[in-house]
Amino acid sequence: MKSIAVRNPETRVWMWLGLWWIINVIQAGCTELANDEAYYYMFSQDLAWGYFDHPPMTALLVWLGHFFWGELGVRLFFTVLQPIYLWVLWRIIRPERPTVRDANLFVLVASAMPILQLYGFIAVPDGPLMLFTALYLLLFKRFTEKGRWSDALWMGVTIAALAYSKYHGALVVLFTVLSQIKIFKSPKFYVACLLALFLILPHLWWQYDHDWVSFRYHLDGRTRDFEFSFVTEYLLNLFAIFNPFLFPLFLVGWWRSRGETPVLRAMNCMSAGFILFFLASTTRGYVQPQWEIPATFGVIAVLFAYVRGREKLRRYVVRVGVVTLVLIGLVRVEMIANPLGLKFEVFNNRESYQAIAKAADGAPVIFDGTYTGAAKYLFYTGERSYAQPSIYYRTSQYELKVDDDRMAGGRVLLQVWDSVPGARHLELANGSRFDYIVCDRFIPVRRIDITYDSLPREVRAGDTLHLKLELHNPYPYDYRIDGDSVAVSMVWRHRSEPTHKYVLPLTGDLPAGGVLSRELDFVVPELTPRTFQVGFTIANMPVSTWFNGKTVKIKTKK
Repeated sequence: MKSIAVRNPETRVWMWLGLWWIINVIQAGCTELANDEAYYYMFSQDLAWGYFDHPPMTALLVWLGHFFWGELGVRLFFTVLQPIYLWVLWRIIRPERPTVRDANLFVLVASAMPILQLYGFIAVPDGPLMLFTALYLLLFKRFTEKGRWSDALWMGVTIAALAYSKYHGALVVLFTVLSQIKIFKSPKFYVACLLALFLILPHLWWQYDHDWVSFRYHLDGRTRDFEFSFVTEYLLNLFAIFNPFLFPLFLVGWWRSRGETPVLRAMNCMSAGFILFFLASTTRGYVQPQWEIPATFGVIAVLFAYVRGREKLRRYVVRVGVVTLVLIGLVRVEMIANPLGLKFEVFNNRESYQAIAKAADGAPVIFDGTYTGAAKYLFYTGERSYAQPSIYYRTSQYELKVDDDRMAGGRVLLQVWDSVPGARHLELANGSRFDYIVCDRFIPVRRIDITYDSLPREVRAGDTLHLKLELHNPYPYDYRIDGDSVAVSMVWRHRSEPTHKYVLPLTGDLPAGGVLSRELDFVVPELTPRTFQVGFTIANMPVSTWFNGKTVKIKTKK
């Protein structure tokens, strides 16, 4: 019976996927958290319908693992996702009469994708995105073949699950339906879309209640001026994540593939769509390698179909796959034991952050802009932390938290630049340096709202802007604005160059719960012709604060 079972292709696929899962579980428990994983762990401490940069699915999966310990608890449910979505993919693309050789080839091709090796155990949004992409494709297959109401309704559920996983799920739906235009003639498809919309209403309400913060960040907050290096790095990453020795073969197979079924055409369209869409996106900024991960389904499907009946190519793929797995095994060992002594984000975290905790001696720690540092500190010490949003760095979920309010009036350890007088420093085990001061009485200013009359949308150097500012103080503290210890600045920010901060000659008393109004002139300095994010900030500590109030876009001209 055992011999017969192993010769069954379905059993063989499960056997290999099970072995892969066990390896991932070991890896998950023995590898320290990457920066983003710690950030999502912080999400999970306060479950909500949305977060600054992502929908809530990742936070929920991390939270479900809190019954387990350490890094494994954060990652456990993410390790479970991969064998499920690869099994679903196998069910979609397997031949009508699969053999054990087919099963072996499928798993080998999938395991030879470096991106799947990494994203098979880390706790990031791409895991649930892949799971629900696979389920959506399976239901898309059934719906396009049989047109049943049940498949349409479940497809609506998976579309909603995609939206709750990662916003890139919208591209999955877009590219698949574009491959099957006649789907727009089906009333059932529109019902599926309406059902999906209904299911994501709680998230949309959260976005509305938070001024559409996630959409503003992804559509505008990440843009940068074009650099040719964005394109070259994107193309190099593309070959790396899909295996440089297999990706050219995929391109040939894709070109020759006809996509015999609607779902195969959908995956062909999805893989090409993701690759081309993010290639175009390099004109607006840096594209992270994992953003193309849904294309992996199309890459595997095309490679499997193209190689399966070509013995020479099959042997080539097997050799490449075996060599790849050996190299990946060495990388996995390095990630656990670090025999090379590398300084990287998954090494020496516990020692580093416990050293900061020792210096804090029970006081909360406020990090200057480094939201992942604050999150890692929380995970590896269990102590209170906060990341002060910084105009010199991207903002984060900490902009929406009130942890700094809870620290008000007490002693805190404050991360600062090394140029701050009296700053102390720690040389951490992870190779970084941590500069700090101890503040005996911390008074936050982050929620002071600075409003102003409209500003011109285009300016030139030498133009005089007449500023009418109002500072609204929600805190139970009086502030004496002297332009030195407490100062208001005008900020001109663009991601492609250093942020420009100009202290304004604004002084006066800002009473608790009160308003301070001032009028003053600001002469536009010589700035690079760009479209800047412009606003105002107030600081009472030697840290780089975020904008206090709304910002506007102003274009500088020669």
